[in-house]
Amino acid sequence: FCSSPFIISIILPLFLLGDASSEGIAPVSPNEFVLEGNTITLSCNYNGSVTTDALHWYRQYPRFRPDFLFLVNEAAFKQPAAPPIPGISARLNEEKNRVDLEITGTALTDSALYYCAL
Repeated sequence: FCSSPFIISIILPLFLLGDASSEGIAPVSPNEFVLEGNTITLSCNYNGSVTTDALHWYRQYPRFRPDFLFLVNEAAFKQPAAPPIPGISARLNEEKNRVDLEITGTALTDSALYYCAL
């Protein structure tokens, strides 16, 4: 019996909320691919401040509404989905104005459209 790894496709569209001239967020790479079982980090760069706002991560499957995954803010507050989704974590890198979503032990069910929002 031979098992071959599947390639998981992840798409990060540009997603802006609020006044795009002062605050915005965009994916570092709009398309990501990873072999099943591996770890992938999705990243979005933002401009503006997250002192009062929070950065959000969502995942959307075809023909379904986006599902909330994680919220992160400058005060190191993290709020995962309820219940938390195993293998998914988020972190804020203020020095690089970047927010990351890490998915460990990727599976075919991780193939989706991912949104980062400010």
